[in-house]
Amino acid sequence: MRRVRAMNSTADLLKCEDLTKKFGKDTALDNISFSLDPGHIVGLLGPNGAGKTTLIKMAAGLLTPTSGAILIDGDAPGVYSKGIVSYLPERTYLNESMTPDQTIKFFSDFYEDFDPERAGEMMESLNVNRTKPVKNLSKGTKEKLQLILVMSRKARLYLLDEPIGGVDPAARDYILNTILQNYEEDATVIISTHLIADVEQILDEVLFLQDGKLILQESVDTIREERGLSVDETFREVFRC
Repeated sequence: MRRVRAMNSTADLLKCEDLTKKFGKDTALDNISFSLDPGHIVGLLGPNGAGKTTLIKMAAGLLTPTSGAILIDGDAPGVYSKGIVSYLPERTYLNESMTPDQTIKFFSDFYEDFDPERAGEMMESLNVNRTKPVKNLSKGTKEKLQLILVMSRKARLYLLDEPIGGVDPAARDYILNTILQNYEEDATVIISTHLIADVEQILDEVLFLQDGKLILQESVDTIREERGLSVDETFREVFRC
């Protein structure tokens, strides 16, 4: 039987304490510490190789720390956290022979917090053909479908790795609005992306990573008020070659 537990109101939703992850001699995350409260959309930003995907995979429970700790609602990632974390990987993982309607059935059977009606409504809004096999969908439509499935869960922490990377510019605003309108209000959304100017409008807070180190954690309002810059401008300034 699945363990039932009340949300721990005193714990940070996501907390990293001196978190380090190494792959052989390469250090992907280097002694980073931060915490995130519920109810925010957070941009996880940095150049290629900064450690963004590694951090997201650790929060999803797919990788374990070399040292330090990562905690989801006060617990190490595991059975409990998988019930409150909804994860969108950068690469397509869907069964190519299934139709979108079949993926709704699969997610409904697999996740107790999955809302099939919400998924169906989003598929209609984003013009996803629900009866065509996934293998016959365009790359952009596959990414829309994966995002719909992830955002149709009533999760507490959404981990989105490049959610608009393969979506055409005309659809990006709609995708971002889908994220904004469909996450639970007491949840946190982490968006890892290179398209900073596109996502900035919906961000509350940003984390900047460089060479596995956390070099900035700041609210978007503070960046604009104290620096007089947009998030995109701040990113270009911090990571200037």
